[in-house]
Amino acid sequence: MASAANSLRICLRTCRQLPTVRPVVRPAFAARPFARRRALSSTPARQADENDGAEAPEEVKRYYNPAEVIKDLLREEGLTEQQRETLTQTLTQWGQMPEEDKKRFEDMRREVHASTSQIRYVVKPKKDSFWNEEEKDTDLITDEIGEDDFEEDDMLSIGHAKLDEHRDAREYARIAVWEMPLLSRFAKDFVPPTAEEPLRFRYTTYMGEFHPADRKVVVEFSPKDVPELSEAQQLKLMKLAGPRYNPEKGLIKMSSDRFEHQAQNKRYLGDLVQKMITAAKDPTDMFEDVPLDTRHHDFKVRPQFPKEWRITEERQKELQEIRRKALVLDEAKRKSGALIDGKEVIKNYLESMPAHREPEPSMVRRGGPAKGRLGKGKW
Repeated sequence: MASAANSLRICLRTCRQLPTVRPVVRPAFAARPFARRRALSSTPARQADENDGAEAPEEVKRYYNPAEVIKDLLREEGLTEQQRETLTQTLTQWGQMPEEDKKRFEDMRREVHASTSQIRYVVKPKKDSFWNEEEKDTDLITDEIGEDDFEEDDMLSIGHAKLDEHRDAREYARIAVWEMPLLSRFAKDFVPPTAEEPLRFRYTTYMGEFHPADRKVVVEFSPKDVPELSEAQQLKLMKLAGPRYNPEKGLIKMSSDRFEHQAQNKRYLGDLVQKMITAAKDPTDMFEDVPLDTRHHDFKVRPQFPKEWRITEERQKELQEIRRKALVLDEAKRKSGALIDGKEVIKNYLESMPAHREPEPSMVRRGGPAKGRLGKGKW
């Protein structure tokens, strides 16, 4: 009967490809015995798998029985007559085999299935292993690649950031070359402000970026530039301005950032200046008994260059004449030999000195040994 079993094995190998069965649970024969808890142990006890000891599913049992496998193959379409005839003969031989040989053959298939079960199952890393990585926190993932691992098919985030900077630079360069020259059609000639426009506004911008200080507006004007005010009214306006008046420059400076937009702050400052001018025109009280207070301003003394020291044309001609007379006097002394040459005097002095000079006297300490840092001896 060994020949019948051998022919059956050859037929199953040549006529079909065994189906790949992926059971959900482990079969009973591959179960691991549960390790009992020990009284003294240096390693923690592990709980047995919940599928250990479970019975094998029905499809695995059919895989152990060759007769069921051959019947499934005969139901398939696309088999040739020779293959069907071979499978039929194999099924007949399997039916004629004794039960002992069938049981031995099923045990052999069960052993092969158990030895290859590790290939069919997905091996999960152990949480207590040394090389196991921790689970990724999806809330902290900020990479552009996403949650997938880096597969060496793309640049890192630093490279993408450099590319973004390069794109921004190219975009601004493109705007400067192609779009900014078109702004020349909107250019207007500068027209200086007239006497009817004494107010000067100053704005702050951060080139499109949001900033709390970009809504601030500053206005400056001189009371003397307001044509509709007299000298007494101008003095009253200076007194109304208080610490906002600069006595050195003669300007009144005010600012506002209480509103959200620059136009609103400008409108507020314009109305405030108009109210101050209206109050200065009020002849009811001209504040004649109130002196102009300038204690808020720190006067800085700037030294001026004396006018007497300035070089005029007459002073320049006088200095040139003095220099010319000094040169003529030196030339006369040189010809007569009365002019003293400093370099020549130093050279003659060094040559007249002896080759060996006596050593200079040095200070000698008198008294006992030194005590402390400097000692108590006499010099």
